[in-house]
Amino acid sequence: MSNTPLLSVKNLKTHFFMDEGVVKAVDGVTFDVHAGQVFGIVGESGCGKSVTMKAVLRIVEPPGRIVSGEILLQCANKDTSGCDTIVDLAKLDANSKEMRDIRGAEIALIPQEPMASFSPVHTVGDQIIEAITLHQSVNKHEARKIALQMLKDVGIPMPEQRLDEYSWQLSGGLRQRAIIAMALSCNPRLLIADEPTTAVDVTTQAQVLRLLRNLQQQRNAAIIFITHDLGVIAQMADWVMVMYLGLVVEQGPIDVIFHGSKHPYTQALLRSIPTVSMTPRVNLPTITGSIPHPFNKPKGCPFHPRCEKMIPGKCDLRIPALEPVGENQLASCFLYHEKEMAQ
Repeated sequence: MSNTPLLSVKNLKTHFFMDEGVVKAVDGVTFDVHAGQVFGIVGESGCGKSVTMKAVLRIVEPPGRIVSGEILLQCANKDTSGCDTIVDLAKLDANSKEMRDIRGAEIALIPQEPMASFSPVHTVGDQIIEAITLHQSVNKHEARKIALQMLKDVGIPMPEQRLDEYSWQLSGGLRQRAIIAMALSCNPRLLIADEPTTAVDVTTQAQVLRLLRNLQQQRNAAIIFITHDLGVIAQMADWVMVMYLGLVVEQGPIDVIFHGSKHPYTQALLRSIPTVSMTPRVNLPTITGSIPHPFNKPKGCPFHPRCEKMIPGKCDLRIPALEPVGENQLASCFLYHEKEMAQ
């Protein structure tokens, strides 16, 4: 794995300016994704996972916008020195040609719900072919061959027939495979999978996860895998980032997070997972309380109202910085350091 990250996000803040107030959906997120890595992002619904990735792709809808931070992408095109060009996506116009060239070709998205992402009035093949012709110098006939091969690669039976069918004619599992085929059609170096198994049954989920893993290994692409399911993260990810209310609370290698987590929120999430060794008919441990309303975020560490290890006079007044708490492990918690997050 290269020491230079493929994608480096630094202190990213994405806020939504509404009549009722300002929603700080992403409030200072920092992480690196390397080539060939499966980077998992986990957290409860509303923690800012999907908004972070929309900011990376520059598809945050108004009234949301990037307030500050850097999104550094190592692009494939070489400059005169022979080194990869580093582009700050946060500084590009969201509708500029440069950003449109990156979106779909360098970075591709597998959306959460393929039924809502495919056009119902165009065939699956036409939509994949359009994506290919936008980013590759091929004619429509050559693009159709590429699209057909992509459907074969993702394991869709009778691909010639499926190419001319509409999304509503496909089952949930086939739609999911078709959207993966579209995302991979231009050989992106970074694939963002936004809860790609949420709308499918467990059997199809296992097939989709295995497919993504195999394709990632064959193409050496990086994957950012967004989910609230820690079981899926355990199967897929090499590195995990845990988010809560727009902030990163912990990150590190998969084994370290699952067997040596430091942050009380991560520990509580892991305790809530059922295991085969648990006593039958006993309630699962739960995290007390609920996520605060986005217009009324608590002062200090956002998790402190629900935290069993909260330090009065400290956690309720200041936000801890994300600092090393071991080899290759970072945590945002005053239990391990005193450093405060820069506002």
